[in-house]
Amino acid sequence: MLMYRGNVNSMVTQVLKVKNITRPSEDQTSLEFFSKKSDHSLFVFGSHKKRPNNLVIGHMYDYHVLDMIELGVEKFVSLEDIKNSKCPEGTKPMLIFAGDDFDVTVAYIRLKNLLIDFFRGPIVSNTHLAGLEHVLHFTSVLRKSHCRTPRTELEESRPSLGLILRRTHLASDDLYKLSMKMPKALKPKKKKKNVSHDTFGTTYRRIHMQDQDLNKLQTRKMKGLKK
Repeated sequence: MLMYRGNVNSMVTQVLKVKNITRPSEDQTSLEFFSKKSDHSLFVFGSHKKRPNNLVIGHMYDYHVLDMIELGVEKFVSLEDIKNSKCPEGTKPMLIFAGDDFDVTVAYIRLKNLLIDFFRGPIVSNTHLAGLEHVLHFTSVLRKSHCRTPRTELEESRPSLGLILRRTHLASDDLYKLSMKMPKALKPKKKKKNVSHDTFGTTYRRIHMQDQDLNKLQTRKMKGLKK
């Protein structure tokens, strides 16, 4: 069983080697215990006894199982079988999901969110195709492009899996929405009108005033100016 992601500065991976009888689909007590002990939110569990080549992935919310999906490994290509050049370790991956199920079927939507949580890196708005090195592509292979966009070809450089969806343990809609709620401290502050800041942190406010008639302005009258 592999658990990672916690309240630490960098990603921590901890392999739990204690021989415990764990059946995630029947009893989540051990998963919740290890999650609270290690302060981790994601887990992967592999088994082969009852269901051959079984892989269970999931994530926790408040140290309880939120979503858990069981996958069957039908095809596996190891890193040793890849003859192409490998991308450097730590290269930011680009995630591509192909197929309508990832946008329509509830189980596949949750599976997509799980995979994003496992493999996501920094979020960027634009990507230069010439500098694209690491792609995690799910479901299908890119075909030849017939548009002006530069053609991108994929070559195997990492292990690959052929999976089938087995049992699922999904959170209720209310609990799922609660887990996705962003804390107030992390919410972006609303931009205030007519307020700006410079590089030194000084705040400037713009005030809009109506035109004033200077002829009606009350001034101090001096006796020496009287006629």
